[in-house]
Amino acid sequence: MKPIALVTGGNRGIGRGIVLALAQRGFDVAFADLAEVEDTQITRDEAAKRGARVAFAVGDIADLAQHERLVDAAYALGGRLDVLVNNAGVSVANRGDVLDVSPESFDRVLGINLRGTFFLSQRAARRMLADPPPEHHRAIVTISSANAVMVSPDRAEYCFSKAALSMMVRILAMRLGEAGIAAYEVRPGIVRTQMTRVASEKYDRLIAAGLTPLSRWGEAQDVGRVVGALAAGELPFVTGEAVHVDGGLHIHRL
Repeated sequence: MKPIALVTGGNRGIGRGIVLALAQRGFDVAFADLAEVEDTQITRDEAAKRGARVAFAVGDIADLAQHERLVDAAYALGGRLDVLVNNAGVSVANRGDVLDVSPESFDRVLGINLRGTFFLSQRAARRMLADPPPEHHRAIVTISSANAVMVSPDRAEYCFSKAALSMMVRILAMRLGEAGIAAYEVRPGIVRTQMTRVASEKYDRLIAAGLTPLSRWGEAQDVGRVVGALAAGELPFVTGEAVHVDGGLHIHRL
């Protein structure tokens, strides 16, 4: 049987890139997002063209009561879950001074990016541990950000959430390794998505000025290819690690 994956935030952008990469690698894929819209059908159709059976579930990861239903969408494809990809997340509504961060913005960003992601991972891991011996590589892949380690003072709460996810991945790697379930962190850099559109002119200038050794924007498929390799078990003796998909943005230089 084909391996089965669940991808959150799969309607568009990096999430769509991941869904399509997994489909290309022979996965059947369930994906979730806040609403079923035109983008949903595009993702579904493109994954099906790549040979995947596809399921979609409407869901908000910030609402813990919906987590079981999201995981069930994957199990409905074949009675198990091999790979969870935590991709859903939000940026700040308004960039600004760290001294002006409101409790409401903090709670919103951390509630989705960290709290929702952690408890969905917990729910999925419990189900995976209860499954019969697996046929395929199993993993939880979490999409964080270069901001797990790089400071953006104008969106502090976003940075907090991504730094915490990095520790979450290492803790999951320790807990789940004995069951053969790997945990990976993928750190995208400047990737062309709706989230980065608000700062596209700034990033265009920085990239042109040599911000990264590979002098271009990242694309959703760049992240998708890396997630696909991790999900397929192509790095079988690796867990708890962060993989940078950033054109070299993270390299320290003088």
